Amino acid sequence: MSTNPSSGHRPSVIQLAIKEKAALYAAYIPLFSEGGIFIPTAREYKLGDDVYVLLSLPDDPQRYPVAGKVAWVAPAKPSGNRTQGVGVRFPHDEKSRLLKLKIEEMLGGHLGSDRATQTV
Repeated sequence: MSTNPSSGHRPSVIQLAIKEKAALYAAYIPLFSEGGIFIPTAREYKLGDDVYVLLSLPDDPQRYPVAGKVAWVAPAKPSGNRTQGVGVRFPHDEKSRLLKLKIEEMLGGHLGSDRATQTV
């Protein structure tokens, strides 16, 4: 974390515990090359905001820290009954690559499915 006052505010920390695969499928964003996750939140974010996510996956006691960036925003009262929140893009690093692989392995055959998700 930077202590330089001109660097703006510290990234907000969001804890996201996903308890089941269906919820993980709905929140995961395979569209981003590094992977990403949808976070339901009423808090206002702007594109490019830094967000620090502590992510828990189904049947996995480990928490995964992700220093991501807001890549899209679903506003309040969005169209089509979408959930309000933000899509956070994982950073381009080895930890994120492994997390993406782990999520995609967990989801297995669900990824090619045409079931509706909370994402784009």
